[in-house]
Amino acid sequence: MPWHLAQINVARFIAPQDDPANADFMAALDHVNAMADAAPGFVWRLVGAGGDATDLVPDAADPNLIANMSVWTDVAALRAFVYEQPDHLAVMRRRRDWFDKMDVFMALWWVPVGHIPTLAEGMGKIAHLAEHGPTAEAFTFQTLVAAPQP
Repeated sequence: MPWHLAQINVARFIAPQDDPANADFMAALDHVNAMADAAPGFVWRLVGAGGDATDLVPDAADPNLIANMSVWTDVAALRAFVYEQPDHLAVMRRRRDWFDKMDVFMALWWVPVGHIPTLAEGMGKIAHLAEHGPTAEAFTFQTLVAAPQP
């Protein structure tokens, strides 16, 4: 069975999402998402009613938490976008301006080609990684796990 790489990353706004302090982040979203959509190896991303995922609620008990989730053909494609795409890097460099520090904020996992993960599935991967550390179920760029073999 062929596999794709799914990723979720979460962030908790320091101030409420609509606070003017977050204006630069919110203004960059459409452009950075368009860059992701056009990137080599991009397959799919989580989108809510507003064209991004900021209106989706990953945790009803935490109104300042947002999630970004996507699927890529492989690790190299996702890594190239995350760490080499200049506009994405510019936003990442400013993350401390907008978001609290979190111990576990992202997870990677393999999905069968054609599978579209749900937000609940992604949040479960974050929880699994927080509880168990990196495993084949959920891992990070620093602890990569190869795709399952037939």
